[in-house]
Amino acid sequence: MTRLSATALAPLALTMCLATPALAFDPAAMTDAERQAFRSEVRAFLLENPEVIMEAVAALEESRMADAAAKDIEVLRANKDALENDANSWVGGNPEGDITIVEFLDYRCGYCRKAWSEVEELVKSDGNIRFIVKEFPILGEQSMLASRFAIAVRMVAGDDAYKSVHDALINQRGDTTPESLERIATDMGLDAKAVMAKMDAAEVTAIIDANHQLGSTLEINGTPSFVIGETMVRGYVPLDGMRQIVEGVRTE
Repeated sequence: MTRLSATALAPLALTMCLATPALAFDPAAMTDAERQAFRSEVRAFLLENPEVIMEAVAALEESRMADAAAKDIEVLRANKDALENDANSWVGGNPEGDITIVEFLDYRCGYCRKAWSEVEELVKSDGNIRFIVKEFPILGEQSMLASRFAIAVRMVAGDDAYKSVHDALINQRGDTTPESLERIATDMGLDAKAVMAKMDAAEVTAIIDANHQLGSTLEINGTPSFVIGETMVRGYVPLDGMRQIVEGVRTE
């Protein structure tokens, strides 16, 4: 049997290793001279054919993305009830919609503010989306104050008042302080004293803690983050992109 030289073997071995990781190539079976020649040929082959590296990297990234998506689906299914049937979260849009979008947001997050009007337009123009907001303050004390206030408003004054306050908070400029929050409540005709007193209640803390725990389980580290059906979207996506994701979920 003719023994292939290291020069002839290198491109073939490299291609096999990159394309089919399950096929092991054992350099230990080579002599020192063959191993050195092999290394030189691999280097030369890659310099002459850099697209091989790019193809291998692309295949690896595609595999990683597929694995991550499969993991997301598994986790989302396991936490579907906490995501979609949580009585402590505000529900808007079409309550009977064929798709549910859950948004984890922080009122101090610039991209949450950017996404706000686009998400509003998406839900309104589509007409068949059930939309849920998860209070997810992660950007400091002012974020925490805003979320506590929004939750307290819902507890004291109901869903409609929450939505009005939610919109005001996401569009608020300047610092969030107890004084600024009390002004918002007063301007909206709410019982400001009752709302402010409710902010530090244990049940408000429990809601925020539960949302943080759920976010940790879903590996959500930033805002905005969206769950669209069984698709996880981490970060801001423009309106057209969100529409494409929704339609993709519908056709799955």
